[in-house]
Amino acid sequence: MSHVHDLYPSRLDQHKSPFERLDPVVYTEGRERREGPLSEDQLRQYDEQGFLFFESFFSEREMQGFLDDLKEYDKDPSLKEQDQVIIEPYADEIRSIFAIHKLSERFDRLTRDPRLLDMAHQILGSDVYIHQSRINDKPGFTGTGFNWHSDFETWHTEDGMPRMRCFSLSILLSENNQFNGPLMLIPGSHRWFVPTAGKTPQENWKQSLKAQEIGVPDTKVLEEMTANGELVAPQGPAGSVILFECNTLHASANNLSPWPRRNLFFVYNSIENQMEAPYCGNRPRPEFVATREDVEPLRSLEDERQGKVVAANFRRTA
Repeated sequence: MSHVHDLYPSRLDQHKSPFERLDPVVYTEGRERREGPLSEDQLRQYDEQGFLFFESFFSEREMQGFLDDLKEYDKDPSLKEQDQVIIEPYADEIRSIFAIHKLSERFDRLTRDPRLLDMAHQILGSDVYIHQSRINDKPGFTGTGFNWHSDFETWHTEDGMPRMRCFSLSILLSENNQFNGPLMLIPGSHRWFVPTAGKTPQENWKQSLKAQEIGVPDTKVLEEMTANGELVAPQGPAGSVILFECNTLHASANNLSPWPRRNLFFVYNSIENQMEAPYCGNRPRPEFVATREDVEPLRSLEDERQGKVVAANFRRTA
């Protein structure tokens, strides 16, 4: 299936200049913004910079249960044989585990934590679902980095995400510091769509999730985007959270330190922004990389509890 009009053409025969995004950053319903936990100053910063950082958003104690779950996965040798587990290109160590909220009830419940979900509703102005979840690991000394890219460019081209109505939450499960390859972002880059050159191979995900080469911006564009000297790498203890817009250019370096870096990512997408046919013309990527089937709106844990109470009361009075 081909698209009649692609608003964000990429993977072209030759490089094309960046152009201003066609979508809002913070969405509204009608003329009103949804109420939520973010202040007007925070929404303004997100709109202008393309990210927010919350140091110690969760306590390290809250994170311990998630680390305990992951330790059990680390002990399972069969896990590395699953497609949703990506192995480092130069070492027999786990690089990423996709669809982590499908493997663990604890991670699934975290996607519906009202502290996170309410921010998603407020920013995206609609109900949401999880487009993608993953753990990105960088073991000490051997963990490799992630090349510069816009998530939206990949999700649009290879998954068929039509518009920029999506964001990522990176939850730090271990300390991120200047030495162990923290996430780097280019503030304000989300306001420009950067087309890239090069045809997308079939099943490109098998290579790109190990080391991305297709969909990487031209170095001249990256130089222009950072000409004012702005480049940020939020750092903090386990439990800190980085919220960044789907089109914000980001990357991370190799981890040459002895300290592992382990980050959890939840990608919240508007229920009104579901996947179409991939714009590159290839077959869709697997469900564990890009959700197409399980797109029911997420209900917060509080709503679930209230629903169970109402159902129980109904059964008692019926």
